[in-house]
Amino acid sequence: MTFTVVDLETTGIASDASAITEIGAVKVRGGEILGEFSTLVNPGEPISPRISAMTGITDAMVADAPPIAAVLPSFLEFAAGSTWVAHNAPFDVGFLRAACESAGQPWPRPAVVDTVVLARRLLDRSEVPNRRLGTLARHFGAAVTPNHRALDDAKATVDVLHALLERLGGHYVVTDVDLAEFQRAIPAEEQRRKRHLAEGLPQAPGVYIFRDAADKPLYIGTSVNIAGRVRGYFTGSEKRTRMRHMLRLAERVETIECAHRVEAQVRELRLISGTKPPFNRKSKYPERLSWLRLTNEAFPRLSVVRTPPEAGAHWLGPFTSRRLAEETRDAVLEAVPIRQCTTKLSVRSTSPACALAELGCLAPCQHRVDVDEYGEVVARLGTAIAGDPSTVVAALQSRIGDLAARERFESAAELRRALRTFLHTVTRTQRLRAFIDAGELVAAERAPHGGWDVAVIRHGQLAAADTTPARTNPMQAIQALRSSAATIPATDAQLAGVRAAEAELLLSWLERPEVRLVHADVGWSMPTRSAGSYHALLDRLRDADVAAGVARY
Repeated sequence: MTFTVVDLETTGIASDASAITEIGAVKVRGGEILGEFSTLVNPGEPISPRISAMTGITDAMVADAPPIAAVLPSFLEFAAGSTWVAHNAPFDVGFLRAACESAGQPWPRPAVVDTVVLARRLLDRSEVPNRRLGTLARHFGAAVTPNHRALDDAKATVDVLHALLERLGGHYVVTDVDLAEFQRAIPAEEQRRKRHLAEGLPQAPGVYIFRDAADKPLYIGTSVNIAGRVRGYFTGSEKRTRMRHMLRLAERVETIECAHRVEAQVRELRLISGTKPPFNRKSKYPERLSWLRLTNEAFPRLSVVRTPPEAGAHWLGPFTSRRLAEETRDAVLEAVPIRQCTTKLSVRSTSPACALAELGCLAPCQHRVDVDEYGEVVARLGTAIAGDPSTVVAALQSRIGDLAARERFESAAELRRALRTFLHTVTRTQRLRAFIDAGELVAAERAPHGGWDVAVIRHGQLAAADTTPARTNPMQAIQALRSSAATIPATDAQLAGVRAAEAELLLSWLERPEVRLVHADVGWSMPTRSAGSYHALLDRLRDADVAAGVARY
């Protein structure tokens, strides 16, 4: 398809009471720019100081510019035969249509794509706080920053459009007809017509999978009552546009009954990460998580990696983004002087020194420290990661105090946020490590209708699940469940992303007060001076970030 991405600057917001001051447009096809159109327009009326302050366009700048009646034929020729794209399209298209009517110019009735509508369909609040052009341009890494000038804003919209089109492929939008349909609100009648998909489903806990005509999974969910939950998708209570589009494609619902809610949640996690349904958003890409780990070499460094850590390694994570991993690494490097360079160093010969050698680095590249001396520094970091993080915390707090005393408050705030990220991550990592190292754990919770919901957990992974009968001694059934549970050897306790999500889900269930621990192989514990002992400091850091308007975790 050929798109003409257009943006206008105007003297106001109402097309019947304001006029155009600038038009900017970019024509693109297949990701390539075919041409650009840019011109100032004399609005025939004064530009208010407020508008001039926002756009930078003044009366003097447009005094010699052509009127809109002279500009329109050139723009319409430029955009002829293409689909028009705008961010908040009713505004820009509305002004252009009003201008055509005023100038006696025939309206071309173009197909229109609104990137605001696409963003609402494809992005939720967990990704972006709003759908403003500036927010989306930052989120997608647009090459041009929007600045309320027409051509620059159009260029930024091009990058936003391409990023949104990439996501549309996962929603089966591959033609212009699909694109027009995707933007259309799904009528409630069409939603209700598929209520038959909810017929005959079990009223039991489990997982439900919406599938399309080709039997591909569209969406995976979980409920303690599958039939009741799926029926809810075909009523007026389902307002999410994304789910309505999913229902338009759905042809059948597959179900997997589970013993109880926890087993259903675990199965859901595993299925989502394995099949990546287009309408699921969370837990779909565990391979995109990042980790911090010490490299295995004579002079180790702290590296950001996508490969999950193996047993015996010192690691931190997982992180939902590389940026958070890098922030944590920078915080650690403020406190522990391990090297930052990526050069592979030899214990026999020296390597060229970089600028960091003069800025406090131990410079193992120049053999200013030997392997044993450097190993002592690395051991301190290993202790901070696996046990007591006090050396890192004390060093960072001292540095924050020093920056504040010198009135470098912005730098102090950045380091404070880095300390919070470090403490949060170390606490999370230590909980996961202790949970996985605990071997076999058996836990139970009272079932809603009597009996017990039982889970056998081995190395942080669900190995078996069942519900024992009511009014009977559960121990015999629990022993039989342990005997038939899946074998998960300790050597397989590698924290792939899906494993980390599953371990955290099981941890949150185990820590509920109504859940009872029935059996533990080797005990489940944390060191007294672990990162969890800093929970009061972590709360204060979180409160400081909330007060400063920094949203994290």
